[in-house]
Amino acid sequence: MFSDLVWHAVQVTEPVTTGPAGWITLPDVSEKLDLPISKVHQLIRERALLAVRRDGIRVVPAELVANATVLKHLPGVLNLLHDAGYNDEEALRWLYEPDEGLGGNAAIALGGPLAREAKRRAQALGF
Repeated sequence: MFSDLVWHAVQVTEPVTTGPAGWITLPDVSEKLDLPISKVHQLIRERALLAVRRDGIRVVPAELVANATVLKHLPGVLNLLHDAGYNDEEALRWLYEPDEGLGGNAAIALGGPLAREAKRRAQALGF
């Protein structure tokens, strides 16, 4: 009965991009953006920047703070995710979910020419 079945060994690869390449503490974000720490906290409250707790410390994914600014489309995407019912950890997971159609993941896409596509996909989550 099973003699016709042939087993083939195939290598399975795990996604390489599973999270941020690095983390930045809020004081470091403050310095990088040249803003008072209170303004960084305000950006987080207003969902213009995403921060999560790691080992008891609030940190921001390094890719989300490009040069001396927050990624242009990040606030819109964070608000769309929040409107779709995502909390900060879920939003972080969505941003870093492997997606080759977005050049690796949505966080990477937000820093390049696929930013509008990432925003469109976040918008579709609400429907």
